[in-house]
Amino acid sequence: MESDTDRTRYLDQDVEDDPEDTEAYWRRRVYVLAGGITLIALVAWACSGSAHKRSTAQVRNAAATESPTPTPSAAAPKPTATVTVTASPTALPSAPRRAGDTCAPRDVVVGVTPAGTVFKGRQHPRFGLSVVNTGRRACTFDVGPKALLIRISSGSDRVWSSDRCVSGAGANIQMLRRGVPYLATLDWDRRRCNSDAHAAPGTYVIAVGAPGIKTHREVFRLG
Repeated sequence: MESDTDRTRYLDQDVEDDPEDTEAYWRRRVYVLAGGITLIALVAWACSGSAHKRSTAQVRNAAATESPTPTPSAAAPKPTATVTVTASPTALPSAPRRAGDTCAPRDVVVGVTPAGTVFKGRQHPRFGLSVVNTGRRACTFDVGPKALLIRISSGSDRVWSSDRCVSGAGANIQMLRRGVPYLATLDWDRRRCNSDAHAAPGTYVIAVGAPGIKTHREVFRLG
């Protein structure tokens, strides 16, 4: 069982058709914004690849022009130790084998949407939360405040978090069908965690995530 400290480190209908086409359809809907990130990664890879080729060419040219220094006599070769490094692949959570199994983290996409960009006066910020299963089978996922972490911060100041500020809340297991989002609403009364002090006006970030799942963040302001 993970501790609260570990947990805070993580802040996305069946169709009788070709499974490969259906899988691609849902992935495109959920990860449409990942295209830009992939493009940037490809450009960075291309630049690093060019630099690698240049450095390799320089090394080869230096080796070609280097003149061997004659030695008086050949020394007997000394035995050298051979070290073999074997990479151990990291085990990834397996996909559900049957409907109702726990969702694989890679198949879950979480999101958060503020009701506005600026909340003035005594207006309570409101946020829409969503959890979507992109896997091929229906599966279960814990959307409770201890498992699905929601955090509000301003810079390094952690103002509010679901795992510390929601008392008496346990697990909330939901069955997630493919592509059918679980929706919830969060109303924040502007109070700091376990305190009557209200958050000061300024810029804040709300983040929602869970272990093994990409964190979704949005920015809003308190007026």
